[in-house]
Amino acid sequence: MPDKYIRYAPPLFITLILIVGHFSFGILESYRAIALAIGCSVATELILGKLFLGKWKNISSAYITGISVSILIRSTFLWPFALAAVLSIMTKYLLRYRNQHIWNPSNFGISWLLFFVPFSVAGLSIQWGNNLVPMLVIWTLGLVIVLRARRIHITLTYVASFIGFSFLRSLILGVPFFTEVAPLTGPMYQLFVFFMITDPATTVKNKKGQILVAFLIALVEFVLRLNEFIYAPFYALFLVGPIAMVIHLRLKKSQNAL
Repeated sequence: MPDKYIRYAPPLFITLILIVGHFSFGILESYRAIALAIGCSVATELILGKLFLGKWKNISSAYITGISVSILIRSTFLWPFALAAVLSIMTKYLLRYRNQHIWNPSNFGISWLLFFVPFSVAGLSIQWGNNLVPMLVIWTLGLVIVLRARRIHITLTYVASFIGFSFLRSLILGVPFFTEVAPLTGPMYQLFVFFMITDPATTVKNKKGQILVAFLIALVEFVLRLNEFIYAPFYALFLVGPIAMVIHLRLKKSQNAL
């Protein structure tokens, strides 16, 4: 695939997850919700990009954020989809360190709503069940994309760590191993491992650091799950990701000063 077309691969891939997931298992709340989330995400990106940077930003990232929000949260109301989309994009411009945004946008917006308005919003909890075909299609295409983006080590480190911690958690809690590892087969985790934790803008730049951060995210998630946090992966990335970015940027400045 020519480099100039690479930027369109993630939007196409997440659209595929949306289509397969919705028509197989009904993962969307409504078409109005997805339209609202994408519209608010794109509009916020365009407005803030013009205000802060003086230019019209490419909307592919905002499109991904809008779809992620519409897939990953569940609500009987429409306002959470709009609020999550707007908050997600705003973090790119308002929550910055050394001229770099440090939170994964959709992770911030989704985590904020799940934590502060849990009575109005829930997270997606659907798995593919016994139908392996859509899961295999998504994982195959996802692996091709992260391989092409040279970030497959992030995904594989997290997945391997998640499986290992699932086994440990099953021993601690006395539950079947497959019960603990099952969430990995769902669309929520597919978005998480292929988009959130591999986001180029909010991950550290060196390979060893990326592997370490992926492991730490899985470790923090393991601890949160033991303490019965339902949305542990989102909270783990919310906590670990920005800290890792701040440390990385501080070390980078120190190295440049030498």
